[in-house]
Amino acid sequence: MQYRLPNGLTVILEQNRAAPVVALQAWVQVGSADESDREAGLAHLHEHMLFKGTNRRGPGEIARDIESRGGEVNAWTSFDQTVYHLTIASSFFEEGLEVLTDQVRDSVFDPDELSREIEVVIEEIKRAGDMPSRRASRALFESAYTAHTYGRPVIGFPETVRSFTRDDVLGFYRRHYTPDNVALVIVGDFDPEKARARIDALWGDAKGRHGGRHARTPEPEPTGFRTKVMREAVQETHLALAWPIPHILSDDLVALDLAAAVLGNGDSARLVQEVKRDRHLCNEIYSYAYTPKDPGLFVVGAALRHEQAPATIREALRQVYRLRAEGPSGKELEVAKHLVESEQIWQRETVQGVARKLGFYETVTGSLDFERRYYEALRSVTSDQIRDVCDRFLRSSRLNAILLGGEELPLGEEEVAAIAEEEERGVPSRRQAAAAPPPRPAAAAEVPPTFPKKARTPGAAGIFRERLASGATVLVKPEPSVPVVAVRAAFLGGLRFEDERTNGINHLLARTITKGTGKRSAKELAALSDELAASFVGASGRNSFGFRGDFLATKFEPAFRLFAECLRDPGFGDREVERERALQLEEIRTRDDSPASVAFDLFSRALYTRHPYRFDPLGTAESLAAFDPAAIGSWYEGRYGADNLVLSIVGDVEPNTAFGLAEELFGEWASKRATPPVVGIEPSPAEARRASRQMDKQQAHLILGFLGARFQDPERHALGVLASVLAGQGGRLFFELRDKRSMAYSVTAFNLEGIDHGYFGVYIGTSPEKLADAEAGIRDELAKVIAQPITDEELLRAQRYLVGSHAIGLQRNDARAASIALDEAYGLGAESFSLYRERIEAVTREQVQDAAKRYLDLDRSVVAVVSPSA
Repeated sequence: MQYRLPNGLTVILEQNRAAPVVALQAWVQVGSADESDREAGLAHLHEHMLFKGTNRRGPGEIARDIESRGGEVNAWTSFDQTVYHLTIASSFFEEGLEVLTDQVRDSVFDPDELSREIEVVIEEIKRAGDMPSRRASRALFESAYTAHTYGRPVIGFPETVRSFTRDDVLGFYRRHYTPDNVALVIVGDFDPEKARARIDALWGDAKGRHGGRHARTPEPEPTGFRTKVMREAVQETHLALAWPIPHILSDDLVALDLAAAVLGNGDSARLVQEVKRDRHLCNEIYSYAYTPKDPGLFVVGAALRHEQAPATIREALRQVYRLRAEGPSGKELEVAKHLVESEQIWQRETVQGVARKLGFYETVTGSLDFERRYYEALRSVTSDQIRDVCDRFLRSSRLNAILLGGEELPLGEEEVAAIAEEEERGVPSRRQAAAAPPPRPAAAAEVPPTFPKKARTPGAAGIFRERLASGATVLVKPEPSVPVVAVRAAFLGGLRFEDERTNGINHLLARTITKGTGKRSAKELAALSDELAASFVGASGRNSFGFRGDFLATKFEPAFRLFAECLRDPGFGDREVERERALQLEEIRTRDDSPASVAFDLFSRALYTRHPYRFDPLGTAESLAAFDPAAIGSWYEGRYGADNLVLSIVGDVEPNTAFGLAEELFGEWASKRATPPVVGIEPSPAEARRASRQMDKQQAHLILGFLGARFQDPERHALGVLASVLAGQGGRLFFELRDKRSMAYSVTAFNLEGIDHGYFGVYIGTSPEKLADAEAGIRDELAKVIAQPITDEELLRAQRYLVGSHAIGLQRNDARAASIALDEAYGLGAESFSLYRERIEAVTREQVQDAAKRYLDLDRSVVAVVSPSA
């Protein structure tokens, strides 16, 4: 249902009863591209200020009101819009609608709150400045847009943000936050007619007409190649190659999307296979067509070693220009269409995903019919059309090339230009086009399997259970609302089974288990996966090793067979193991580009002195050197087999079919497992510990924590409630350290359990001059929850927030499949997710305080700090 109020408010309602949740989004049609130069960052500041109080709610109360009703609330700003969104339990739909309306319609913009929030945004700018990928992205847009306001960062600049007054904020708000400039989108479990009546009551008297926006200066056609090479103290080079392309309403849109898919979407895409896998020139590579309201960019991006930059640029351009010369093969085009079409199905798994799609279509394309027209056009696109758009747009004379790397970068801007010119000259003419790539292996025949009908009765939480002759446990939960299926294999193991010598082997195993089988090469496996639009991913955690697959329901049988082939007969070829080991070593080498990750690594090593939880899951250069194919195969065979397997299947699948295939594929899988290692108990710290490191960054990162609970400990849920009282936008830490004292953009508390003792802690990212006060503030808040019980109101907010977030998070089949498999493997029971609500709601204030007293000993806290160099 779509309609418009007399005052111009656009309303879009879509009922979806798949889960008891509702997504509500207010799309304000103003973004950073609508700002004047002096206003740079003002749209984003509104995103912050609309959480800082209304005439009915004080600072922090918007988030608390939503979180206390089991909801999640946030916002984002882009070039073209600002979006306020919340997802909430359907029983609180009306309250959620009232809060969102109040937030957007009646914010007060208190001057003191404004000054504090400006400091928070400054911290956010510093945080982005410490991220190499964000700096490279900013440089790309500055290069590609010399006149258009897309060339400015959405977040603004420190000097403009600090200059904003309340009059500036109010003027911008009154000009743009008018009902005729807002689209209200609601998707989920609600009654549309009742919603319409309530919307009319809340919004019907809203007045005002949009005051117009600053004219966006059109970006002139590029007059030549542009490049920028930046040398900084980074461990990994970030490359962006981008060509200007039309906006989203262009007739060329679909062909450009398919060109990007052929190049970079899926494991068998040209860039992934040719540049990353075959030549090992980069750690990661991707492509996409960015098509906003105004003309966009066709982007090829990569992360790589500094010395690989010349070869990576050359080969990436070669692949792009090869597509320009010859177009995709028939098989490539078919796979690209299938992958792009399948994306619309996955988007339907969550109500917030559907709402975001509808809001985007309405505000950016002007029509909810855009999706239907897009997919109709997609089905008729030809290889010649793709070749044509590439020939028109993807030329070196239109190219923007950005390199952000270390001092070791072996080329400058002149050398980059020379490579681009050389590759342009080398583009074969259409008459001399390169030969088409060899045909891909044919997908398995899609003959629906038939199995004897068996009367089955589901157990708790609607889960069907069967134990196979091999010892494997199979759990099936039908969920027919969306035609997709998620499969998860889980084994006890992971980091917990490692020692100094074997550290990192499970992570390497997870990387290589999808890189070929006994009868298929890695390239053949990637091709078949993409043809099926299936995703296969190995997963190594702190307590488990696993393998996941996500399939369209129509492809379940061939995809599940491929899943079993990977799990039962992984290849572990010499070349594949060496390639993945090299990539894992790159991850280790480039960790320093993420100071927050460095802080968590410091914390783990300071907290755990004996237990394997102290290790970095990536391992070390020394440990990885010993992992040849024989060692990985022996590790896998000796620890993961049928009698240690829990297999969960969740989605649009018939139980008899699922169990029949599982029995066929896993019923005779013989196990050869060795005795699992004995893992010792980590003793509690006898005194306070502190670890620190200095880095060349703008922000400091601090983690203060304690040894925590195990999965089986009775205090587990009380600690979860405590973390929720402290964390979240309505929590104590956010309110005291961010809202009141402007110390940070990011501050949170977390509770991580394990088979053995996990940890409870607090993280904050702040300016170095605020670090001491931030730590003291954290300690003060922790001391308060130890000294006295939390309030009834805080308890209720935390309980409802945890229960609601849990329900929101379990909308996707893959989330349910993971929960079912892991909880069964850990001995908690497959149905544990269905008991979460009653367990959380049973927690009392006294239990929360008792848990705080038991686990949060401030005299024996562990602190890790990463701070800027002096």
